Amino acid sequence: MPHNLIYKIASEAWEFEQIHGLNYRTFVEEIPQHASNAEQRLVDKFHDENTYFICLKERRLTGMMAVRANRPFSLDEKIRDLDSFLPAGASVCEIRLLALEPEFRHSRIFADLLRFVADECLLRGYTLAVASGTLRQQRLYSSMGFVSFGQLVGTEQARYQPMYLTLLSVLELFKRLGAPRPALIGPSISFLPGPVEIDPKVQEAFRASPVSHRSDRFLAMVSEVKGLLCDLTGAAGVELLLGSGTLGNEAVAAHLRLLEGPGLMLSNGEFGERLIDHAERQGLLYDVLRAPWGSRYDIAELESLLAKRPDITWLWSTHCETSSGVLNDLEGLAVICRRHGVRLSMDCTSSLGTMPVDLSGVYLASSVSGKGLASFPGIALVFYNHDVVPDRRLPRYLDLGYYREKQGVPFTQSSNLVAALHQALIGCEASTRYETIRLRYSWLRSWLEESGFCIMATEGDASPAVLSLALSPALSSLWLGEELEKRGYLLSFRSSYLIERNIVQICLMGAVTEDDCRRMMGELIEVTASAARRLGGLGFGRKKLQRV
Repeated sequence: MPHNLIYKIASEAWEFEQIHGLNYRTFVEEIPQHASNAEQRLVDKFHDENTYFICLKERRLTGMMAVRANRPFSLDEKIRDLDSFLPAGASVCEIRLLALEPEFRHSRIFADLLRFVADECLLRGYTLAVASGTLRQQRLYSSMGFVSFGQLVGTEQARYQPMYLTLLSVLELFKRLGAPRPALIGPSISFLPGPVEIDPKVQEAFRASPVSHRSDRFLAMVSEVKGLLCDLTGAAGVELLLGSGTLGNEAVAAHLRLLEGPGLMLSNGEFGERLIDHAERQGLLYDVLRAPWGSRYDIAELESLLAKRPDITWLWSTHCETSSGVLNDLEGLAVICRRHGVRLSMDCTSSLGTMPVDLSGVYLASSVSGKGLASFPGIALVFYNHDVVPDRRLPRYLDLGYYREKQGVPFTQSSNLVAALHQALIGCEASTRYETIRLRYSWLRSWLEESGFCIMATEGDASPAVLSLALSPALSSLWLGEELEKRGYLLSFRSSYLIERNIVQICLMGAVTEDDCRRMMGELIEVTASAARRLGGLGFGRKKLQRV
């Protein structure tokens, strides 16, 4: 069997060129169905409507199948009353252009492509596929479950047998045979909180030749990025630091240290605890108010505490507590802090870019270029709404006033990272993006709950971009995550705090599509159902695992 194979849906220009070449060699030179041409290239007449399922070995096309769902099918033109030959009630698509390079015809590629097609078509709601099979391969088609019907079609030189295939039977066949899935169906799709799926235009911007961080061109781009970020959040100002979100929180902690009076740290998860660690390391004076993982803070308790402690001058919290998916009440915290004269600081690392985030009422807030903004990681963002001036009590790299004084670029900055962030911001229609994330979240949450999964955050308190699944003790989060990874879907499960609590996370921060979500859910349900059969149940109660 060939090694280093990738099964995917064609998407690149060079892939389509090889498809047209294989189409020509198969259906012009080998099977004389079409006239020859000087270009030795055959573009299918339904090309714009086809979805091409392909197998690649490195960058070489080894085999393909195309699927088309628009009627009339090519068989509609050859067989009168086509539907009368098909099982009643079927949802039908058409498989076309079945072709493999000659040296790969005795491998598993045809079978694995067919399995890929069946899986994908079932997820899209089709139950039956029709096809025209060359007479040369009827034995192979029959072994895969194709059922012949009607009279032969085509020309004397290129005769074809009309066939149909019940798609579910393909998957059942492979299960009976115990045949392994292809190691990878397409490039991995990231449902991680970072790195996330990145739009091709953002990737292209990142690959541009670097420019000097002192050039007018770069300074103008930084200025525009800062303006776009302030427009997005309502903050008065923002600075870009070359580093991770941890660096942004170091800057926030350093500036809080300049304030007189103690503060209050809020924590309801792993990242709230990390903010407390920042405060401890910076030598800040503070009290702590905690809530359980998966719960919001008790606002009445917070209000009471601040009323009793007029000496508290600042408060620091996460917005989205990524570890559990809980979305803390930024608006409510801003109102309470304003009422008690407390400066509010927020870690918005996992919320910015996934939903409306109003930072007009905060003292300081941190975020990043990756995650919800769907660019590359590497730029820490620190927002502010007060007059920041250079202060020699601060480390140079953390002094926001120094950044502001130097037009936002006091130190070496990566033009590639800034260019990518710039493209992500100008290419994002915020309201459309927020609504898309919300709808995909609602769909995923509904399916997960119907299938018996326990989602940590209640729907009214949850981020629309993070679904934390608390698994039954019988099902290892590490095992489940690795199984999904083998199938090409990257979920968050390897962090020590997730392993300790047996949590798997699905995040919607990057450029994942509706089809990505459907395919991932199909694999998740299948893997979990298989484990349930093997272990005699997983403690999901009476709810049944649902197939997407």
